[in-house]
Amino acid sequence: MYGKTICTIVFFIFLVASFSIYMGTVDPRPYFYLLQSQPREASPCSSNGRPLRVFMYDLPRKFNVAMMDPRSSDVEPLTGKNLPSWPQTSGIKRQHSVEYWLMASLLQRGGDGGDDEAIRVFDPDLADAFYVPFFSSLSFNTHGKNMTDPDTEFDRKLQVELMEFLENSEYWKRSGGKDHVIPMTHPNAFRFLRQQVNASILIVVDFGRYPKDMARLSKDVVSPYVHVVETLTEDGDDDGMTDPFEARTTLLYFRGNTARKDEGKIRLRLEKLLANNSDVHYEKSVATTQNIKVSTEGMRSSKFCLHPAGDTPSSCRLFDAIVSHCIPVIISDKIELPFEDEIDYSEFSVFFSIKESLEPGYILNNLRQFPKDKWLEMWKRLKNVSHHFEFQYPPKREDAVNMLWRQVKHKIPNVKLAVHRNRRLKVPDWWL
Repeated sequence: MYGKTICTIVFFIFLVASFSIYMGTVDPRPYFYLLQSQPREASPCSSNGRPLRVFMYDLPRKFNVAMMDPRSSDVEPLTGKNLPSWPQTSGIKRQHSVEYWLMASLLQRGGDGGDDEAIRVFDPDLADAFYVPFFSSLSFNTHGKNMTDPDTEFDRKLQVELMEFLENSEYWKRSGGKDHVIPMTHPNAFRFLRQQVNASILIVVDFGRYPKDMARLSKDVVSPYVHVVETLTEDGDDDGMTDPFEARTTLLYFRGNTARKDEGKIRLRLEKLLANNSDVHYEKSVATTQNIKVSTEGMRSSKFCLHPAGDTPSSCRLFDAIVSHCIPVIISDKIELPFEDEIDYSEFSVFFSIKESLEPGYILNNLRQFPKDKWLEMWKRLKNVSHHFEFQYPPKREDAVNMLWRQVKHKIPNVKLAVHRNRRLKVPDWWL
């Protein structure tokens, strides 16, 4: 009896399966493939989590480290061992040194390599991206600072010579420069020939000085400035304090240049609204070694650090606040923030629009009523993300250097899409 019942059930299942296959609701092929052991080729589009492979052009040192050390010679190949250290006394130039740290990361040898987001390859045919080690920001700061002095011509000539080199490169021609990574974090970096690199992946700190047809989030990477104050380390941290909220006695801190352009003009207006309050430190200052030390102590003793726009929507002050574990108060309507696809700034920062900030008492009333438990929660989150804004050599896991290379890696699929489409188009791209 049991045998007949089992046979009936099996027959019924067979009928249902046959009907499903016939009607197309079940595809039997995966089940049969499980029984087979045929080898499969890896897809060229599959992602295996490997580091970004970067080919770095071997440019004469006048384009990079010779600006740091004029005695640096092209005779010996540049390596991690003979790479000049970034000078500790470089002052405000340090905030634009992203180009140096990216180059340094590709020169490193002997590290564990397991956490590197990018590795250097010496065969350009194996590269995902091409790094152009031109220190365009340092070139402006070194040769063109006054915009009209005779040295400005040297900065222009470097850009002209670089473009001649790139335009003769078969790899630049192959992609139209789309897979080339070019850092220009100073607002005036590469200012003479920017339009000639508008297809490349630009490393910028914001889009304040760029037209939309040149720089945009879809292809470019927003970088943090390199902070100029010292990082608040574990040895000097306020972790051991029983009440860090009360230990930071200043409510709101700002120390910096108040004569700025564009959105930065708000600084003078904020000074009138904020400067005469006993719980606010609002001081006009310029970046010198001594003033940076004073700002370091001021940020570490404040609950909130004010970050109004500079000459462009961003400024280095935001990242100084982050590594000082001082909750940033960001006032800028058009700011773009680094790594924002991975980091939620609203978890550790306070945002005000320009209109809100100019309403008398609006900022201070909000900050004075800010709940202590919410501040402590934001402060803890701030400390947990601060390592993402550290530039160092050799780079460490998920520091600013590795985060930037990961951002570049995110852009590569769109780069390949654009390159592949352009190779087969017979008419100008109708979609752009």
